[in-house]
Amino acid sequence: MTLDGPPLRLYDTRAQELRTFVPLDPSNVTMYVCGPTVQSGPHIGHVRAALSFDLLRRWLEHRHGRVTVVRNVTDIDDKVLDNATEAEPWWALAYRMEQEFTAAYAAVGILPPTYEPRATASIPQMQELIARLIERGHAYPAADGSGDVYFDVRSWPSYGALTRQSVDAMEAAEDADPRGKRAPQDFALWKGAKPGEPGDATWASPWGQGRPGWHIECSAMARRYLGAEFDIHGGGLDLRFPHHENELAQSSAAGDGFARYWVHNGLVTLDGQKMSKSLGNFTFAADVLAAHDPLVVRYALAAAHYRSSLDLSESSWTEAESALGRIRSFLERGVRQAPPSDAEREGDGPAAFHEAMDDDLGVPRALAVIHEHVREGNTHLDAGRIDQARQSVSDVLWMTRVLGIDPLAPEWNVNGGSAADTALDALVQTMITQRAQARAEKDWGAADRIRDAIAAAGITLEDTPDGTHWSIDG
Repeated sequence: MTLDGPPLRLYDTRAQELRTFVPLDPSNVTMYVCGPTVQSGPHIGHVRAALSFDLLRRWLEHRHGRVTVVRNVTDIDDKVLDNATEAEPWWALAYRMEQEFTAAYAAVGILPPTYEPRATASIPQMQELIARLIERGHAYPAADGSGDVYFDVRSWPSYGALTRQSVDAMEAAEDADPRGKRAPQDFALWKGAKPGEPGDATWASPWGQGRPGWHIECSAMARRYLGAEFDIHGGGLDLRFPHHENELAQSSAAGDGFARYWVHNGLVTLDGQKMSKSLGNFTFAADVLAAHDPLVVRYALAAAHYRSSLDLSESSWTEAESALGRIRSFLERGVRQAPPSDAEREGDGPAAFHEAMDDDLGVPRALAVIHEHVREGNTHLDAGRIDQARQSVSDVLWMTRVLGIDPLAPEWNVNGGSAADTALDALVQTMITQRAQARAEKDWGAADRIRDAIAAAGITLEDTPDGTHWSIDG
C-alpha cells in the first residue's frame, strides 16, 4: 500500500473534469459497479466494462490496501420475464445467465466483488426507500389503482445534473404504463402486478402486489452494502441516462449523499460498427474466449483507455498475443538468468508506471512502460549486466502483477498452456534434441540446418549450462 507521491486523479462524469480522488475512508475505498441484467449471456462489451473496474480496483488496492466492491445482479426485470419460457422460468433463466457472466469474468481474471447481491434479495430495502420518497413528496402512487409508484422528476430541481439535461428536453420514460404518470418523464419505482405475469415474480407491498423498477434496485443495494454515501459509482457509458441519472435523483431526494465520484467506461465496437444483432456482429464473450487465450482477451480489452471507445478486430487479438509473447519471453529468460529475490519482487514498481496509473487510470501508458522495461531488460541480459537485468525482471513482474497480466502467474497456466502451446513446445523440443544429437556426433552441418529452421520459424534458442531454452522472437 502506498499513499506517497502525486494523488490519483479520476475523470468524474458528473463534474465533467479530472478530480483528485480523496476517499471517505483512506483505509477502505468503497465502490459500486452496475452489474448485468441477466436476461441473456454476456457479450464482449460486458466483459470490457467489468475489466475496466477490475483494473481500477486493483490500483486502488495498491494505493489504499482495502477496497470494498459491490457489483449487483439484476435478476428481476422486464427483459428477464420476456426471455423466460414455460420450460425455463424467469428465476431459472436468471440463475443460468448469472453463471455465464461469472464464468466469463473469471476466465479473464476479473476479481470477484466483495459482495454480489441479487436484486430479489433486497426487496424490503427497495420498499423502504420508496416509502421515504413518498413521505418526502418526491414520489407518488398512480391514481389509476394499478399499483405503480413513480418518481416525480419535477419535484427534484437537480434532476438531470449527471448528464446536464433539462427535464423538458428529455424523452418520456418508457419503463411503465404512462396512464398513471403526472409527467411523461416520471419513472417507475414500483410496478404493479399485470395480468399474464408470473405470480412468483411479484411481492407484497403497501401499494399492492408488484415488483421493483430497475433504477430503485441499485440505489437500495448500494445503500444496504455501502451506506448512505460511498466513494465511486461505476458503469458503462450507456448507463448514464436514464439509469444513473435516476439513481442519483432518487437517492439524493431520499436524503442520501450517494456516490461522490461517477466513473464510466467507453463502449465496444467491432470493425468500426456498434454491436447489433441486426448487423450480425453481436459478439458473445463465450465465442471470443473459445477462439482466443483468455489472457490475450484481457490484454486486448485493457489496451485502450477505459474511457475511450474500443474498436475490436482480428488484429486486436494478434497484437495482444504478440505483445504478451514479448513479455513472456523476457520474463522466462530473465527468471532463468537473473532471478530476483522475494524482496525484490515485492518492490514498488517504476515511477513512470505510477504516473500513468494515477493519471485517470492510464493503462495504455502503463503498458508502454512495461514494454520499455522489457526492451531494456533484454539489452541488459544480452550484455551480461545481471544486476540491471534483475531489476528489470523485478519491475516487469511487479507491473504485470498489478494489472493482472503476468503471463507466468499460476492462474494463466493452470493447464500448462493451450493445446497449441503444448504441441509447439513438443515440436521445438524434438528439434532441440535432434540438434543436440547432431552436435554430439559433430555433424555441424545438420546442427546448423536445424537451428536455421527453428530461427526461420521466429524462434530463438538460448544455450545455457542447464540446457537449451527456446522463446518466440519479439
